[in-house]
Amino acid sequence: MSLIAFFGALESGLIYGLVALGVLISFRTLDFPDLTADGSFPLGGAVAGISIIAGINPWLACAFGMLAGSVAGIVTAWLHVKLGILQLLASILVMVALYSVNLRIMGAPNLPLLGETTVFSTLVSDGNGYWMRCLIIGTVVLLAMLFLNWFYSTETGLSMRATGSNLRMAQAQGINTSWMTIIGMAISNGLIALAGALFVQTQGGADISIGIGTIVIGLAAVIIGETIIPAKRIWLITFAVVVGAVLYKLFIQVALSSQTLRSIGFGPQDLNLITALLVVLALVLPKAKTKFLSRKVRA
Repeated sequence: MSLIAFFGALESGLIYGLVALGVLISFRTLDFPDLTADGSFPLGGAVAGISIIAGINPWLACAFGMLAGSVAGIVTAWLHVKLGILQLLASILVMVALYSVNLRIMGAPNLPLLGETTVFSTLVSDGNGYWMRCLIIGTVVLLAMLFLNWFYSTETGLSMRATGSNLRMAQAQGINTSWMTIIGMAISNGLIALAGALFVQTQGGADISIGIGTIVIGLAAVIIGETIIPAKRIWLITFAVVVGAVLYKLFIQVALSSQTLRSIGFGPQDLNLITALLVVLALVLPKAKTKFLSRKVRA
């Protein structure tokens, strides 16, 4: 794997680290199977892209994209807690609706940003482009991690964790579980939309299809991170899922550049197949690890 490919995978992995943090909130903290991510990721990119074209500061455009994603998360949570729609179905409904919303925002299936000012324009040059983009994105991811570490230690964060762990017990303790679900889903999809806003600026444009498979990548990153770095402390859990996202993208890059796989017919067109295989492996590893440890203890 070349140095350019390595930094490309690292850059993509850090972006999807934000997605992994969002998935951590919905799937792990709230126990909410949320597929809205496949719609909120391109939503953040579409809003940020159209804002940048309108001449708005790119960092402010990212904030607008993040806000739009939060609104999408709020709608998903509202459909569940207020209208009684099943969690999975509510997220699917919002995801489907966001496809049309994203097309309305962009006005076309794709939105080029070539020549526009982005968050990387002032700091990235031809000589430092490989690592400077990774540094900028890594800083954003670090700030998101610090925010979550702080938030989970607050009363609201603890109430949210209690809501996901035991809903009835949380309600018995006087916690407004509906409000906790709405806040959690807003933060989750806001982070995912922020990832989309950064992604379109690295790719030079937004596309309606960039959200396909977002939730799969995020879930795989969480599982890989938890398997490699098992932890109970919040700061280590957030760090683990980001590491999982980076490793996931590095695995994909290694697989695509492997001469052995190429010799048996694998190529770039098999990206989704390789992705599916890696996700299956990530799902099987924790169970295999548990069985191995139990056998070792018996022995």
